[in-house]
Amino acid sequence: MKILFLDQSGKLGGAELSLTDVAKSYRENCLVGLFADGPFRELLEQEQIPVQVLATEQIQVSKDSNILQSLVSISSIAPLITRVAKIAHHYDLIYANTQKALVIGALASFLRRRPLVYHLRDILSADHFSATNRRIAVTLANRFASLVITNSEATKAAFIEAGGRSNIVEVVYNGFEPEKYLAQESNYNQIRQQLGLDEQFVVGHFSRLSPWKGQHILLEALVHCPDDVTAIFVGDALFGEQDYVEHLHQQVAKLGLKERVQFLGFRSDVVPLMSACDLIAHTSTAPEPFGRVIVEAMLCGRPVVAAEAGGAIELVETGKTGWLVPPGNPQQLAEIITTCRHQPEATMMIANQAKDIATQRFDLSNINQELAQLLGCI
Repeated sequence: MKILFLDQSGKLGGAELSLTDVAKSYRENCLVGLFADGPFRELLEQEQIPVQVLATEQIQVSKDSNILQSLVSISSIAPLITRVAKIAHHYDLIYANTQKALVIGALASFLRRRPLVYHLRDILSADHFSATNRRIAVTLANRFASLVITNSEATKAAFIEAGGRSNIVEVVYNGFEPEKYLAQESNYNQIRQQLGLDEQFVVGHFSRLSPWKGQHILLEALVHCPDDVTAIFVGDALFGEQDYVEHLHQQVAKLGLKERVQFLGFRSDVVPLMSACDLIAHTSTAPEPFGRVIVEAMLCGRPVVAAEAGGAIELVETGKTGWLVPPGNPQQLAEIITTCRHQPEATMMIANQAKDIATQRFDLSNINQELAQLLGCI
């Protein structure tokens, strides 16, 4: 089967990393078409996955766009639709990995008479999208998609609640290669030394810096933790959220946490950094569609505390594979952090159990087999 994958971003996010894992299985018979250039193209080229940047200018629609803005954008992307439709002539299937890719892919599939698959990796709710964008996504998926793949039961439920057809939806969790998450003890000891964290209990937060990712919640929680608990934040602002980054730095100063917080920015050595942490915190204030960082932490053998909403509920079982706390509750988050600080042996038993379960449950080869079976039925 020859597949034309479509993605709107040139940047590297969870959706793009997951698409890379999927496309590897089809690298001899696929093309990944991007609507923007950037590090994502470079990663695909490193993985020897055929890739082409199809758009010459950015699509000017955001998650909170209204109907007028959306209509203006659709009229401006006609050349891109035509180009994708022409390329699709050489492929058996169009696979849209993001919402803007769905818009282009749906219209191209109609013009070229090719089946469309929509991999929905976002929760279609008011927390994340305007009513207009939710309506467009559901309408196009219902009308043109032969299959909608969601990355969690939470994502599936939100799609159906927004009006999506239940008979075209299948849940397939993101896949991972467990061997990639094996870090050498010397590496993470070196990182702790370099960061001056030898004697500290380190809580790691791995995500882009964004209000709904809740970095401010972890900062508030630190105030209620023992003085030797420190936090590292790995990630940077991606989508015009620099004001939030400034807010976080002001919050650190206001709370007197300058000696207990480090912002490391975007890093490529995520696995050693995760392995150097004593605990990984997931603090999203809105439901997470899946929670890639949660599984990555488990595969690194690190204990996890996560916000109890969205896909995270499907990944973490309190006391067995980690801990769940109510979103936006720094006091309860601090209690879990403190418990893990004072009970290291019990905490590591849970982390090791989570690693074993995640290794089996999210193995990429099994996930890709599941995807191949679904695609083969179209």
